[in-house]
Amino acid sequence: MASEFVQFSLTPILIGSLAAVACALPGNFLVLRRQALIGDAISHVVLPGIVVAFLVTATVSTLPMLLGAAGAAVVAVVLIEAIKRLGRIEPGAAMGVTFTALFAAGVLLLEQSDTSSVHLDVEHALMGNLESLIWLRGTGWDALVDWRALQGLPPELGRMAAACALVALLTIVFWRPLKISTFDEGFAQALNLPTTAIGLGLVVVAAMAAVAAFDAVGSIIVIAMFICPPAAARLMTNRLESQVAWSVVFAIASAVLGYVLAGYGPGWLGAHNAVSAAGMIAAVSGAILALACLFGPHRARIGAGKEASPV
Repeated sequence: MASEFVQFSLTPILIGSLAAVACALPGNFLVLRRQALIGDAISHVVLPGIVVAFLVTATVSTLPMLLGAAGAAVVAVVLIEAIKRLGRIEPGAAMGVTFTALFAAGVLLLEQSDTSSVHLDVEHALMGNLESLIWLRGTGWDALVDWRALQGLPPELGRMAAACALVALLTIVFWRPLKISTFDEGFAQALNLPTTAIGLGLVVVAAMAAVAAFDAVGSIIVIAMFICPPAAARLMTNRLESQVAWSVVFAIASAVLGYVLAGYGPGWLGAHNAVSAAGMIAAVSGAILALACLFGPHRARIGAGKEASPV
């Protein structure tokens, strides 16, 4: 049983947890800034950029994917401004049209492109390939200290661990300006903090987390993790430090419980087939948010946004 868990469940759970935490950390500030749907927007925009980067470079390495996603983001901004100015419609409608159109363009590119040599197709873009990220050399817990066995770890684990560590490091380094500009932008400007650059940097970090997680877990988990754990954490406390800690706990719990329920839940109910891990992880994160809405000590503040205390 131990060897089976290490081989088939340990690395997917770790990768899912790292992806959830990497998205939840910037998600806290997006939720407090009432910009939570930026996470949804990013997950839609990155798809065509990643596909174009693959078609140009014939590789799914991190740097081309990040550059492709950045290029897609620039195109999205230009299109939004053009639609607002030429069509004279409100920004929300322009954003919705642009993000939907870009995501559809990414899906069409996937359908028309030869991506058979890599894990890049419509189903992978939505659901990821979490179930396939197994560790065949992990024949038991002793493999964790076996160098040759460790060389067989899925490369997605290293990439996701590095991305999560970078997001955590940037959050720690820029904690004070992020906190001040999030709760009182006027005070931040009085302190000569570059509030526009801070906001842009937050979006860039969120995009980086989304791109890193996209290959392994797909867009469904990315969207859910940007919003659900931070929103649930917001209902548990009115202190920012505690909110971030709660969001990490909820993100990890969603990944672990979701993967376990996806693999073993149908069997417990008498079914014979497992369900999508990505879908179940997103569903569990939504269930945690629903429980926080019902029983969280600060659920009365659900629409309060920035009213959480910065200390």
